Amino acid sequence: MGTKVILAYSGGLDTSVAIPWLMENYNAEVITLTIDLGGGKGLGDDTRERAIQAGATKALVIDAKDAFVQHFVFPALQAGSIYQGQYPLATALGRPLIARYLVEVARTEGAATVAHGCTGKGNDQVRFDLGVTNLEPEFHIIAPAREWGMTRDEEIDYAKQHNIPLSLSSNKTYSTDENLWGRSIEAGDLEDPWLEPPEAAFSWTNSIEKTPDQPLYLEISFEEGIPVAINHQRMNGISLIEQISSFAGEHGIGRIDHLEDRLVGIKSRELYEAPAATVLHISHRALESAVLDRNQLRFKDSVSQEYADLVYNGLWYTKF
Repeated sequence: MGTKVILAYSGGLDTSVAIPWLMENYNAEVITLTIDLGGGKGLGDDTRERAIQAGATKALVIDAKDAFVQHFVFPALQAGSIYQGQYPLATALGRPLIARYLVEVARTEGAATVAHGCTGKGNDQVRFDLGVTNLEPEFHIIAPAREWGMTRDEEIDYAKQHNIPLSLSSNKTYSTDENLWGRSIEAGDLEDPWLEPPEAAFSWTNSIEKTPDQPLYLEISFEEGIPVAINHQRMNGISLIEQISSFAGEHGIGRIDHLEDRLVGIKSRELYEAPAATVLHISHRALESAVLDRNQLRFKDSVSQEYADLVYNGLWYTKF
């Protein structure tokens, strides 16, 4: 083997195909890195096994849920950062943490090259590239999906030819990403902004018809802008977010339909499910309205938007 490459590995089609593709096109020894940010993906032994079967020499899985909540989610909540007044930045907040682990693992494994599965159409390619470059300017970054030019059907054929163990079909409707803070849904028929989102797009939130008839009351306690308890029961950040997400999703709270200005200069119709983020941002804003005067609130709004833009644009580790 030649170049040692640390690949950010989700276990999906793009990153699984990337393993043998990197081996063939870069004579690479591929080590996969999967970062567990929560959201019910079920990462673990199955993910490791798929990566090894696809050709990785080593498959690492890191539980980063606590770091994600404490160092990314809660600071963003304190800042009140919501992109364009709609998107609570779930995926955008996770990318700089993944980039940090890519760099740390690469250093540990003696690699100077990292790779990710982003295409040339989305925001995440910029977030990964900027994150890695700002942390380790000398590293080389490979984005196979920006190079290979394969369609989804061609990727599936490639996977079959290389005996990649995936349960896939060529009629997958949507592209999704999820972590503790939220779930994003895009592509397929959602690209028509006139189309009402079908129920099939959602998995964390009930439709109005399926919500309980009786309301549910939650009292959320904050300390220095950080939520610490539900109905006076203290709990860690992960458990608190998971419980609120379950409660709010059952009651149909947290659906977002947004025609978004992407970093790469295009409009994109995005759906989000963010039950916990929706409840906690509203709760935090209510707390601020009780303790800040109008001038402080006006200043906070401007700072919040700036913070959201920096996160969305992948500038977490920059000086800007």
